[in-house]
Order: sequence, then structure tokens, then C-alpha cells
Amino acid sequence: MCGRYTLTANPKTLQAEFGIPVPENLAPRYNIAPTQPVPVIVAENGAPRLDVFRWGLIPSWAKDPRIGNKLINARAETIAEKPSFRAAFRRRRCLIPADGFFEWQRTSRGKQPLFIHFKNRRPFAFAGLWEQWLSPDGSEILSCTIITTAPNELLKNIHNRMPVILPAESRNLWLDESQPPQNLLSLLKPYPAPEMAFYPVSKLVNSPANDNLACVEPL
Repeated sequence: MCGRYTLTANPKTLQAEFGIPVPENLAPRYNIAPTQPVPVIVAENGAPRLDVFRWGLIPSWAKDPRIGNKLINARAETIAEKPSFRAAFRRRRCLIPADGFFEWQRTSRGKQPLFIHFKNRRPFAFAGLWEQWLSPDGSEILSCTIITTAPNELLKNIHNRMPVILPAESRNLWLDESQPPQNLLSLLKPYPAPEMAFYPVSKLVNSPANDNLACVEPL
């Protein structure tokens, strides 16, 4: 599962990493939580662009948008068949920029939050799906979900899932609307453990109300 993550890199760094325009006023986020608006990268006429969607996928056929609260993650093993995700997997794939995420490890003193990141601290992209939902009054909600897979060697003793992080060379392939979904399943695998690290952080991150530097400072 991936239930919280960060995007703290400055706009120039993100623009260099993803090769797209990034608004200069994009604020750092230290504790991004489900149902909040999040930056995503989608393909438009074959070219990537940055947009903002709600985290928690609302299928186009949903009667109640609150279903998105339960669809913050999509399992890589079932996205091709599960009704909530299969249409988006075929036609609406996205990248969700991040530079870290949180997981909680069970200890004798309760659940300890951990901050997981690349050793070089570069931003990266989760594999995601997106949907467009229209309410009865005609208003639109654009929403997204983060795909998860089995954990790598670093994280297997912390949790039984981890978000799919796409290598830079696979991002355009993932966004390519002409790609058959079956060609993309091989991308949905654990990211190499040697490139990643983690450390314990304050339980401030347990509350979505806390979104500041203290959430990622080492204990």
C-alpha cells in the first residue's frame, strides 16, 4: 500500500527531471494524503503535461464519488481485470511525481512511520491511472490512483506492498496511449532496492493536517 508520500523538490528540479513545464508556484508537499489534489503527468496528443487530480480513483460508472476514498491504490496483479481499473489501464495511464513515501512498521511500541526515498534524493514517478467522473449536475472530477506491487528486498520486512516506481526510461512508454496494456505489465515490478533507503520519522505524519518539514526530519 502507498497511503502517504512527498513532493518537495523545487519546480526547476522537477522540470529538469520530467522535461515538462512546472509552475513556479508549486509548493513543496511533505505529507500528501488521499482525497487531496496532487500533481500528475498525463499525455495529451502524445506530449506529456502536468495537471492536478484528486488522489483516489473514481470510476466513470460510479454512482457515488466517495468510492475514490477506497481506491487510492491499484494492485498491479489485477488491474487488467478488475472493473474499477481495467478501462483506465487500457486508456488512461499517468505518472505521479514524488520524491519519497511513508510506510509504517510494527514495533513493540506501536507503528513507527518510516520515510522511504532514493539514496540520491532525486524525484521519481509512481505508475498511476486516472479517470474522469461526471456528477449528475455536470461537474467533473479528475482522479488518480497509485499502482502497487510486491516489495523489494529493502522493504519486504516493513510491508507486503510498495508503490510501482517507473525507471526514467520507461515513463514515456507507460504514457504512450498506443501501447497495448499487455505490453506494459512487465513494467509493474519492484524498484531495485540498492538505490533506495529509509529512516524513522516523527508520528506527526500520522495526521494529514501536518504538512511541513518536520514530517520528513529523521528521528
